[in-house]
Amino acid sequence: MSKVDGKWISRAWAVAVFLSLLSAAACAPTRTTSAGAVGVDRRQNMLVSSAEVNRSAEKAYAQTIQEARAKNLLNRNPAQARRVKDIAGRLIAVTGVFRADAPGWRWETNVIGSGELNAWCMPGGKIAVYAGLMEKLALTDDELAAVMGHEIAHALREHGREKAGQAVGVELAATLGGAIGAFYGLDAGVGQGLVSAAGDLAFMRPNSRGMEQEADRIGIELAARAGYDPRAAISLWEKMGKASGSGAPQWLSTHPSNETRLADLKVYAERVQPLYLTARRSVRP
Repeated sequence: MSKVDGKWISRAWAVAVFLSLLSAAACAPTRTTSAGAVGVDRRQNMLVSSAEVNRSAEKAYAQTIQEARAKNLLNRNPAQARRVKDIAGRLIAVTGVFRADAPGWRWETNVIGSGELNAWCMPGGKIAVYAGLMEKLALTDDELAAVMGHEIAHALREHGREKAGQAVGVELAATLGGAIGAFYGLDAGVGQGLVSAAGDLAFMRPNSRGMEQEADRIGIELAARAGYDPRAAISLWEKMGKASGSGAPQWLSTHPSNETRLADLKVYAERVQPLYLTARRSVRP
């Protein structure tokens, strides 16, 4: 065997080992939630631990709350804070349909007195709703439940953890791209850059749209089971569409287009309508 042949084989072996490690890391399917009536049953590949993500989320949440308190923006309106807490309580009570452990999470709710049209639920159940969302869109309780159900669904599905794992996967893919480029005598940075760009567009973004759809569907079921009209998700996103404008093209967006989202919500609102009617009989006005 020539020296050149030996060098070629050693490089090929290194790339093969790297590919095997990458494949093994990515093939760890996890079922975070039950399918529910809406049938969300996609298995997820998690490359980072839940405990690690939750620790980071708690730190980020604590910092956000501390900053809001320092600016006198935290729960400035007691009626808004109570409203968010009450709606969250009803939604949290039915999260066990999707995850048996979820009702026991250390849930927190806060209202941040900012004009942003925003709300989120960090991993582990840390919820924040921005006053601007409620005020500027004049949300009904049913519409607010649709927003919060959607954000809670992200936490139930551990989308933050999944996205963190995808970011790790793209970094590994970029490293692999550099290794392959060097193997063929190319500038390693060129191979790495190409794979990074392709990974962002073809790998990260489509999954983000899928996550949004999952959160829409699970959120609409949570709202229905908690006794909130699931059809309010439709009027909510109509309001959001008018407030945010046309936005970016759907194929290059991390969110579905408003038309696609509304069409999907109409189908699933109809599907969970019986759950809502049953819940309304047992929920006090």
